[in-house]
Amino acid sequence: MSTSRYTTHTRVRAEKSTAVEVPWDVKVMHMVGSFMFACLTLGIVFTVFWAAVHLPVFNLVGITVEGEVDHNNATTLRANVTTRMTGNFFTADLRQVRNAFEGVPWVRLATVQREFPNRLRVTLQEHRPVAYWGEQSESRLLNMYGEVFEANLADLENEKIPRLKGPDSESQLVWQMYQALLPIFHGLTLDMGNLELTERGSWRAYLKQGAVIELGRGDVSEVTARMQRVQQTLAGVTQKLGRKLTSLQAIDLRHDNGYAIRLHGVSTIEAAIPRN
Repeated sequence: MSTSRYTTHTRVRAEKSTAVEVPWDVKVMHMVGSFMFACLTLGIVFTVFWAAVHLPVFNLVGITVEGEVDHNNATTLRANVTTRMTGNFFTADLRQVRNAFEGVPWVRLATVQREFPNRLRVTLQEHRPVAYWGEQSESRLLNMYGEVFEANLADLENEKIPRLKGPDSESQLVWQMYQALLPIFHGLTLDMGNLELTERGSWRAYLKQGAVIELGRGDVSEVTARMQRVQQTLAGVTQKLGRKLTSLQAIDLRHDNGYAIRLHGVSTIEAAIPRN
């Protein structure tokens, strides 16, 4: 009985001792072979994909232009942009197409989408001009967002818009100030024409009847508060002098406790500003 167990144990150890470890160079060859097979498979997949993507059916055949095209003809837009386009439905750079459309005068924003299998759809938003910007010799305008843009002024539908001036970086602030001051001047039955932010940071308004208003420095809340206090006394001051507001030549608000006014036929005088 004991002899049989001994024989079986010896056989098991003999079988275990016959296991052979695979040499490292054979392992490397197997790894290299697996890697090459994977590369070959990826290459075939890529080749098939590339061929499918570049099939003639995916060549761009047209661009649908929609949205605001009041100042641009859709046909002209497509003609100007298609010469700058490359690729097909899959490979066309939508950012490049968008930039091409936004480079056209009057176009503010362009949204570009792919339309399977071979078209692009572009939705345009045009600038809505609210004021001239800069010097009269310039062909620049300001849109309703306070953004400066260039355009052919001959295409302007409403030529009776104000002229605003200031650093380009402050265009939004200038537009905000104009909007805030406009109802105050309307309350005085005065028509504000142009508004300027000088290089020294001071505000200056020009009325349509020719008067110049020196508004001083400050942000929108400071300048409008100063002008609102003037609104409370200006009519009374002109009445005491036997004049109407239409005789106004200038107002200077750059005083600590009052303002100076100049009227036709009256020397410059100072008026106190009431404090709240």
